Amino acid sequence: MGPDALAAICYALPVLVSLLTVRFFYVLWRSSQPASRPRAARLRCLIVLGSGGHTAEMMNIVTNLQKDRFTPRYYVAALTDNMSLQKAQVYEQSLIQSDGKKTVENAHFMQIYRSREVGQSYITSIATTLLAILHAMWLVIRIRPQVIFCNGPGTCFPLCISAFLLKVLGLGWSSIFYIESIARVKKLSLSGLLLYKLRIADQFFVQWPQLQQKYPRAYYAGRLM
Repeated sequence: MGPDALAAICYALPVLVSLLTVRFFYVLWRSSQPASRPRAARLRCLIVLGSGGHTAEMMNIVTNLQKDRFTPRYYVAALTDNMSLQKAQVYEQSLIQSDGKKTVENAHFMQIYRSREVGQSYITSIATTLLAILHAMWLVIRIRPQVIFCNGPGTCFPLCISAFLLKVLGLGWSSIFYIESIARVKKLSLSGLLLYKLRIADQFFVQWPQLQQKYPRAYYAGRLM
């Protein structure tokens, strides 16, 4: 590498870092602003499912969405979660039967590596979290969701991080809506706490008034179940 090329790199690198820093703070600022109504007639929607009650709560939210607006819908669950996607498939199939139309292309079902299994040590979870983030980045780039709905499973964190990074890089914009699980009465889940502290979610909802008092940037949505 010649001296001219080295000098160009030394000049360009600080400029690039400065631009990314400005873009980072712009994304944080814009994400904190009240949500405006999107102009698009249809919105690609990424719905994060989780084992246990997370999927039941999320499907309850999905049933209240405007189906002709939030479409296509991409359901994502962990590789080790064998039940959540089945519930989503049953629901989407019921929509096809009730509408009498073949709208199966409006729903897609995907799986992602889990960041951390139940009982897994925090040391080993570092490697699995990095793997999950890489997989999540590939999924987000592939889907380019305009809206993301999640409610607490660990699977949502790498997906939201990936969507946020794409915002910073200017490769797409996803509005992230996080709805904390109704089971969280006094404190946030780990996923919720990380998204709240890092200001990654565009809108952050809780289902208990005492949680909103403890985390003032959250919105009290009432009980959704």
